[in-house]
Amino acid sequence: MSASVRGVSLTPSSPIVRPVRAEEAAAVAWLAATTFPLACPPSTAVDEMARHIATHLTPSAFAGWATSDEHTLLAVGQGDGMVGYALLHLREDASEETQVVADAARASGPTIELSKIYAHPLAIGTGASAALMRGAIDAAAHLSAAHGHPAPLPLWLGTNAGNARAQAFYRKHGFVVVGTRKYDVGGRVHDDVVMLHRD
Repeated sequence: MSASVRGVSLTPSSPIVRPVRAEEAAAVAWLAATTFPLACPPSTAVDEMARHIATHLTPSAFAGWATSDEHTLLAVGQGDGMVGYALLHLREDASEETQVVADAARASGPTIELSKIYAHPLAIGTGASAALMRGAIDAAAHLSAAHGHPAPLPLWLGTNAGNARAQAFYRKHGFVVVGTRKYDVGGRVHDDVVMLHRD
């Protein structure tokens, strides 16, 4: 089985994970606009998703993340092409969700949020999503070390409470539910679960 997304063909053994360059920001933004609605609850209105994409998933946002010392932006694909992306964010804030993570991890200080991880639906079955997740977990350790933390900082993510498929994927890769949070999509607040990486 193979997939082709905007000219990028993948076979089950071929996904390559790599950092995203700032000049690729428009390509990642296109992928984000394509994949974000797939993770939203079915009841989410199209205009709410469109507002979220237009506000938060812009080429300029991705260009900033690609060059930020506090972020790691990854793509999975072949060569310069991409069928999925992930974004890690070193967080030092004291939000409700980071406190939940700190309590569950029995740690204080910064955490790393796997803020985004998405693959094009045509890449399902190619191994791209699993390769991207493995790459993100490895990148979290490198991001920790780059900020003077020899041991990996707590790695966590938030996902919609009703998205059983995503949660099953995350559990397969060592994440467990440790709490909840509220997440705004285009002006509507949704319920998320907070999951911490334990492996």
